Amino acid sequence: MDSVKTKSAGVGGLVQTFTKVLRLRAAGVAPEDRIRKIKFAEIINADPPKESRPLEDEEMLIHREVMEALLANLFASISAIKAAYAELQIAQSPYDPETIQSQDEAIVSELKSISELKHCYLKKQILPSQESQMVAEIHEQKNLLKTFEIMSKKLQSQLQVKDSEIFFLREKLQESQKQNRSLEKRLSPNGALFVLDNLHLSALNPNHFITVLQHATKSVRNFVRLMTEGMESAAWDMDAAASSIVPGVVFAKPSHRVYAFESYVCRKMFSDFQHPRFSQSSSKQKHQRRKFFDSFMEMKGVNPLEHVLENPASKFGKFCRLKYLWLVHPRMETAFFGDTTHRNVVSSGGFPQSAFFTTFLEMAKRIWVLHRLAFSFEPEASIFQVRRGCRFSEVFMESVCDDSPDIRPRVGFSVVPGFRIGKTVIQCKVYLLAGSGASDEG
Repeated sequence: MDSVKTKSAGVGGLVQTFTKVLRLRAAGVAPEDRIRKIKFAEIINADPPKESRPLEDEEMLIHREVMEALLANLFASISAIKAAYAELQIAQSPYDPETIQSQDEAIVSELKSISELKHCYLKKQILPSQESQMVAEIHEQKNLLKTFEIMSKKLQSQLQVKDSEIFFLREKLQESQKQNRSLEKRLSPNGALFVLDNLHLSALNPNHFITVLQHATKSVRNFVRLMTEGMESAAWDMDAAASSIVPGVVFAKPSHRVYAFESYVCRKMFSDFQHPRFSQSSSKQKHQRRKFFDSFMEMKGVNPLEHVLENPASKFGKFCRLKYLWLVHPRMETAFFGDTTHRNVVSSGGFPQSAFFTTFLEMAKRIWVLHRLAFSFEPEASIFQVRRGCRFSEVFMESVCDDSPDIRPRVGFSVVPGFRIGKTVIQCKVYLLAGSGASDEG
């Protein structure tokens, strides 16, 4: 009986001592060298008296607190390893030997701490070197914060590298563009091929018209590229936009949608091309070849923006204003720029100096000089397009795609109009339908 009481008293004293040590340890006042290893087995396997139920609950509470403290220290060590490893990676470039060594030692130290925690768990012991649960959780949060700060610095460094690369590539692009402009000037000081520099009215032939038409077509593509990029940036439905221009046409490839937009721009810009002043009211007037030819020679080499700014009331300036307001819908301009500032400036007689409007002016100038050249011929060059559903003819048409979709293909829509100069036919560029079941329209 005495032995049983002694055993119970010993367990009670052990629990009281352990509780006191744990509380002092949590408060940070218990010296490290005075905390002894206490086995959980001695607490759990002890035979408490049946009447000491509160003591049993207290032992379970202590067991739970000890396990939580052990896990908190484990997580704190793992987070410390992550932070040290992140800093170790940063120290690789640029190479920092001192930081690498210190972080390597920190990782080794934390691995040793985890090893001690493992032995503590297996032997059901409390390591005297482990800190309280609350302190361990604080250390874990500090290590996580340190890791986030290191990763933020790393991402900032990567961002600076990317910015430097963008700046370098932009400089290379500007240099390449400068070289391209220089090469163009070497071909012709006026931006057209050298064959047109010393051209005389008496020597005019269809080849000259074809040369200028090629430049005009290229400028249309440049503007369409800028326009479609704006539509994509504004998250427009490109399929729906293309279908609204050429309803019912099924494109063989998604990239073929661009031909619908080229068709739209050409239809607007070449409208009334057959009239001397791009106006039906002038259709009955007798045109003067020399006057149109001189205008062509004068305009083909000018900078269009400088010209309209210096001569806002000129015929070319009026042509640009009318075509822009007709071609660029207010909804389109709002989607591109957030408002209709361009349209308001043009409507009031001005000319914006943005990249978008400058590209439009270049296209307008190319079509304007093509029109001047068309009326320099006798008889003047005439324009034509083909209707949807017409059978494809190699004499009057050229497919914009290399592969023909059918043995007897039919026209889906005209992309670039064709021209007649006397007996010479300059083919109309068309997009062909995938099937041969379409019927002729008119």
